[in-house]
Amino acid sequence: MKTHDMDATRQDRRAVLAGFGAAALGLLAWQGAILKPGPAQAKAPGRVPGRIPNPTVITHEGKALRFHDDLVRDKVVAISMTYAQCTASCPATMGNLLRVQKLLGERMGRDVFIYSITLFPEVDSPQVLKAYAEKFDVGPGWLFLTGAPDDIESLRRGLGFRDPDPVVDANRTQHANMIRIGNGARDRWTMAPGLVRPEQILSTINHIDHSVVHTAYAPSAPETPRQGRGGIPT
Repeated sequence: MKTHDMDATRQDRRAVLAGFGAAALGLLAWQGAILKPGPAQAKAPGRVPGRIPNPTVITHEGKALRFHDDLVRDKVVAISMTYAQCTASCPATMGNLLRVQKLLGERMGRDVFIYSITLFPEVDSPQVLKAYAEKFDVGPGWLFLTGAPDDIESLRRGLGFRDPDPVVDANRTQHANMIRIGNGARDRWTMAPGLVRPEQILSTINHIDHSVVHTAYAPSAPETPRQGRGGIPT
C-alpha cells in the first residue's frame, strides 16, 4: 500500500473513533444531567393532588415541560411507553399510532395529542428520541419524552403501566404495548391495547373526547303527523 493511502486510512479511522467518542460523551453528559437534577427541579411538586404525576420531562425537541401542567391539563391525550432500541412490539404499536394520527386529521395537535415516553431514560436522550421520531416521520402534536429515571418511573406507575406480578413489572420491556388515553380536563382515563386495529384506538379516543358529536344514542326527531282528509292527522 502506498504511503499516502495508509495515511488516508489512518485519518478515516481517527474520524470514526472521534465520532464514537463524541456520541459516548453526549450520552455521558445526558446521564450526568438526569441523574443529578438541580435544586429547582428537586423542590418542584412531583404530583398533581389525587391523580397524574407532574414531573419535568424533556421533549425530543429539547424543551423542558411539566407533564401534567403543560401536556395533559385541558387536553385529550394518547400516551404510550416505548424505547428507541425496541424491536418487538414497539414498531407495530408505533405503526398503529401513525395510522391514528392520520385518522385524526385536523384534530391531531389541536384537539388530541400523542405522547411516547421512553422506558429507558438513561439511554434515550432527547437527541436519540429526535432521531427515533424522525424515523417514524411523526407530525405536529406528537412528542417523545424523556427525563430523570425516577421521574419517568413515577409516570410509568402513575399512568398505570404496571403489572401486579413484581417480576413482570420489573421488566421494563413488558410495558410497551398499551396506550393510556385520557381527557385531562375531565380527569377521565381508559386504556387501549397498542396492537388492536387503529380504528379501535380512535374509537376509544373519541369516547372520552367531548368535542366529538356522538350520534350512536342521539334521539330521533319527532315524526311530523301527516294530514289526512279534512285536515285530520293520521
